[in-house]
Amino acid sequence: MKPNPLLEVYFDFDNTITGFDVLDDIILRFSVDDRWKLAEAAWESGEIGSRECLERQFTGVRISEEALGDYIGAVRIDPAFAQIVELLAGVGIRPVILSDSFKSVISAILKNNGVSGIEVFANEMHLEGSVPVLEFPYFGSICSTAGNCKTSHLLRRGRPAGTRKVYVGDGRSDICPAQFCEILFAKGSLYQHYSAIRGNCFHFEELGTVHAHLKTLIP
Repeated sequence: MKPNPLLEVYFDFDNTITGFDVLDDIILRFSVDDRWKLAEAAWESGEIGSRECLERQFTGVRISEEALGDYIGAVRIDPAFAQIVELLAGVGIRPVILSDSFKSVISAILKNNGVSGIEVFANEMHLEGSVPVLEFPYFGSICSTAGNCKTSHLLRRGRPAGTRKVYVGDGRSDICPAQFCEILFAKGSLYQHYSAIRGNCFHFEELGTVHAHLKTLIP
């Protein structure tokens, strides 16, 4: 194994490791009405935080264990993510996933795609019949609006002096944690936010771009 190049690598999940927003798609497919759109609009405008948005949206979601399992089983991830995991493992680095989605959903998708051993910090969900019950184990650690405060996970992790943090993401919930990382890979609204104000913001659409760049950081 090569020596660790003093990097920590963090990934968003939806629309970063996957090619679309799985959480939004679950809400769209399995909601009994369109009330979720009102919560989405309130979140987009900054009126409410992500926890309240999810709580409002999932009041209208009804899904059985079987239907959820079938749905999760059909989700594919970017194939380059497994290559990144393998590359980082060769220098003793385990990437971390930070997400506003649910750990059980993320872990199942990764397993179905042949990826294991990844640390995931996310919200939690279980079903009581067809009714989703949400849990927010990381709520309120720094901010009082995000269901899962991604920034808190970056700041609480011990690291040797000189360690650089790498962040890979795409959206609004990634803006805060990205500012605490020395290297940023971004697309979507995250790239729009940072591309003009920081030089170490690299655009990507697929994770193959991230994989190629990470190879240059590892001696």
